[in-house]
Amino acid sequence: MAKCDICGKSVQFGNNVSHSNRRTNRIWKPNIKRVKCKVNGAPRRLHVCTNCLKSGKVERA
Repeated sequence: MAKCDICGKSVQFGNNVSHSNRRTNRIWKPNIKRVKCKVNGAPRRLHVCTNCLKSGKVERA
């Protein structure tokens, strides 16, 4: 579910790096909201990241 329907942003993987330089796995989740948007003139629920909402790529219904 954690994927933006507009830009395709999804989880990213990396490492936590401690002070002693030990590495453990870590994930970053995008800030995704389920919002009602206009798609081809009709309202529809989409999963949209907050960057797309803020930049105006999506028209709220």
